Amino acid sequence: MPGPSPGGSPERETGAGGRPRGPGRDRRVRFRLPHTAIALPTVREEERLFYRRLEALAVPGPGGFGPLFAADGWSDLTDDRLLRKRVVRAGLGGPQPRPGQEVSVKVLGALEDGGLVERDPRLTFVPGHGDVVQALELGVPTMQPGEISFFLAACPYAYGRPGREPDVPPEAPLLFEVTLLEVRDGPDPQPLPPAARLRLGSQRRERGNFHFARGDFAAALRSYRLALHALDGPATAPPGPEEEEELQEQRVKCLNNCAAAELKLGRVEEALAACEAALRISPDNGRALLRRGQLLAEQGRDAEAALVLRRALELDPASKVIHAELSRLAKRQGAPSSTASQDPRHDPMPPPSPGSPAPPTAEGAV
Repeated sequence: MPGPSPGGSPERETGAGGRPRGPGRDRRVRFRLPHTAIALPTVREEERLFYRRLEALAVPGPGGFGPLFAADGWSDLTDDRLLRKRVVRAGLGGPQPRPGQEVSVKVLGALEDGGLVERDPRLTFVPGHGDVVQALELGVPTMQPGEISFFLAACPYAYGRPGREPDVPPEAPLLFEVTLLEVRDGPDPQPLPPAARLRLGSQRRERGNFHFARGDFAAALRSYRLALHALDGPATAPPGPEEEEELQEQRVKCLNNCAAAELKLGRVEEALAACEAALRISPDNGRALLRRGQLLAEQGRDAEAALVLRRALELDPASKVIHAELSRLAKRQGAPSSTASQDPRHDPMPPPSPGSPAPPTAEGAV
C-alpha cells in the first residue's frame, strides 16, 4: 500500500471541517422550510456494518487499539504480536490462497479515532509481490474464500514510522476489515506493449523505494526484481529507439537499487553482481561505478578499485565522495609494508553507503 495503498488512492469520508465521518453520522436532516429538504451524505451500508463491528470491539475508545493487542479472541500472525487476526465470519470452506495465486479482496481500514482511511471494494494483488501493506501480504493468505476478518496492524505492518500523508499519521496502527472475494491462479505473463512494460516497471520500482525508505529491505529487493521482470517481459512489438533507451535506463535504476538493498541485507557479493550488471548496460553509470569501486576496495582489491574510481572521477570531476574514496585508497596503498597493513581487514574502507551518493528514496531518487 502507498506509496501504493490497498485502494490506490483511497477516498476518505469526511464531514464538516474535513473531520473523518464515523459511526452515527449518517443522519438525514430536514429543515422546516417550504419545499426544502437537505440530506447529509449517507455512509455506505458496508461501512455502517464496519462501524458497528468496531463499536462491538469498544473502538474507538480511550485506549485506542492498545487493549486489542492484548485482548483474547485474536490470533497472532507474527512472533512480535504486532499483527493480529480476528475472524468475523468464517469462510465457505475453500482452500487458502497458495503462493503465486492472485486474490481479490474488499478492504476497509480505520485509525484509532474511527477515521476511515482505506476503502476499496475490490483490490486485486498477488501476495508476496509487495504491492500492498504487510498486514494484507501476511494476513490474506490465512483466509478462506468468503471469510471476513479483522487485521490489527501496528505501524511496521501498516505505513511504518512515516505514515502516509495526508491521512495516516506517523507510527499509526490500523484496523483492517478484509473480505476475501476470490482466489485464482496467477496470470501468466502476457505480452505487453513497451509503454505498458515501462509503466509497470516504474510502478514496481517506486513500490520498492517505498519499502526501502521504511527499512524493509527484503520487500524492497523483491519489488526491484519484479520491476526488472516487467521490463524484461514479453512484448507485443519491438520497442522504438526512444522506448528502448528508456527501458535500459529503467533497468539500470532497478539494478542500482538492487545493489543498495543487497548491501542493507549484508550481501556484498550480490550487491557487487548487481553493480556489474548495471555497468554492462551502461558502462559509464556514475552511481554503479562508485559503488563498485567502494565494494572492491572493501574486499582489498585495491588496484581494481582505483581503476573504477578514477573512471568515475573522469565522469564527475567535482565529486567530493569520489575524491575522498581515492584519497583513502591512496593512503592505504602508501602505508608502510607490514603484515597488518597488507591485510585488508587492518584498515578497511568504510562500508559503502547503500545509496552513494544517495540511497533510493520514496521520491524515487533512482
